[in-house]
Amino acid sequence: MGFLSVLSYAHKLVAERLDAHTGYAIDATAGTGVDTLMLAKTVGRKGQVFSFDIQQDALDRTQARLDKEQDTSLAPVQLILDSHATMNQYIPDHLHGKIQVIMFNLGYLPSGDLSIITEPDSTLTALISAFDLLAIRGILTIVLYPGHPGGSEEAEAVQAWASTLPVAVAQSIIYRQLQRQDAPYLIAIEKKNHQHHE
Repeated sequence: MGFLSVLSYAHKLVAERLDAHTGYAIDATAGTGVDTLMLAKTVGRKGQVFSFDIQQDALDRTQARLDKEQDTSLAPVQLILDSHATMNQYIPDHLHGKIQVIMFNLGYLPSGDLSIITEPDSTLTALISAFDLLAIRGILTIVLYPGHPGGSEEAEAVQAWASTLPVAVAQSIIYRQLQRQDAPYLIAIEKKNHQHHE
């Protein structure tokens, strides 16, 4: 059987946490729409999904994936062409601190422009915003790709940030294949308390 892939494990954690029919979720990196679709299916019609990407190509692929679904119970999805670093500007004020799940899948768009990759600075800005937007007991999942140029530096920066969150504020876990250092891996963070940034 083997273990779940990092993506499947992220989806499992998310599905366990989202309130079906009333949840709010963010896909911080729409990509090809796999996570956005899973979130929209899990949340249901009374919830909402916000999906970000800096590439129109990614949002077009995400929309096409959503359009192919015959499922009438999908949550409404708002596709946003902007950096995830600006996410808190797009989330309505009344939902700040109410988002149950935020998913990041870093790196580049598969079969897209491989020169466009997520960067540590904007990623860390986005993660700090995401943590603020999360509800208590909400979770943040981050899939990291140390195998591409720039990926290992980004992964190290994200891991360092997650490691320094006070235990009173969050619990951070890592899910990683130990024999291959360049294999994708997952960091998941559960929010326990609101943290006030200076």
